[in-house]
Amino acid sequence: MEKTLEQNTYVLQEDDDFGTVKIADDVVASIAGIAATEVEGVVSMAGNIGNELKSKMGVKNLAKGVKVEVIGKSVKADIALIVEYGYSIPAISQKVQEKVKSTIENMTGLTVTDVNIRIAGVNMIKN
Repeated sequence: MEKTLEQNTYVLQEDDDFGTVKIADDVVASIAGIAATEVEGVVSMAGNIGNELKSKMGVKNLAKGVKVEVIGKSVKADIALIVEYGYSIPAISQKVQEKVKSTIENMTGLTVTDVNIRIAGVNMIKN
């Protein structure tokens, strides 16, 4: 594991002929966040105050509400969601877990061992 100035990067592939492919942990977190928000019933990711301030200041953070831990070729993801009122929380959570796991594995080649979901809120506002 190699440490850069602000984020960790992980080697996905090493090839003597072509070089090395690395991925930053923020990229893995962004992939997880995008995948989670594609599930019907998920309103948004739930972030902390710092993330909320960044997004209000115009800094788009696709990893908001997502924490990933990459150890070797394994990934553990913790995701905080805001869900739509009226949807089954267990069903949404299972769909998010499946979607995040398959998306990370397909895009990166890493193995997802855990996708932990925390429901941080329920959106009661009708659009």
